[in-house]
Amino acid sequence: VQLQASGGGLVQAGGSLRLSCAASGRTLSVYGMGWFRQAPGKEREFVAAATRSGGTTDYADSVKGRFTISRDNAKNTVYLQMNSLKPEETAVYYCAAGKWGASRWYGDYQYWGQGTLVTVSS
Repeated sequence: VQLQASGGGLVQAGGSLRLSCAASGRTLSVYGMGWFRQAPGKEREFVAAATRSGGTTDYADSVKGRFTISRDNAKNTVYLQMNSLKPEETAVYYCAAGKWGASRWYGDYQYWGQGTLVTVSS
């Protein structure tokens, strides 16, 4: 499966963005989906994940209550709605698909998108 992330850009602190991750080559409904991010000079970190149906979601503590992961399996697309963004959340955001459901560990994901840059200005 090929993943294409989009929706990044420049936003002011406190603003919102919605990232999309479109899949091709295979249906996303067989995969758990995750979003990760990597800031310059830092390791990739977990942001959010959803099970195959989207019925169960998981979030990093730092984004809980502000970010929402959702998926539309009919459109083969996963979304990450990000509200109240902070400057320290400037990073490249990656979507990923994995066989093991909603996982916080990047090693559980077999397929990765190319990333989309989110820049939050103060």
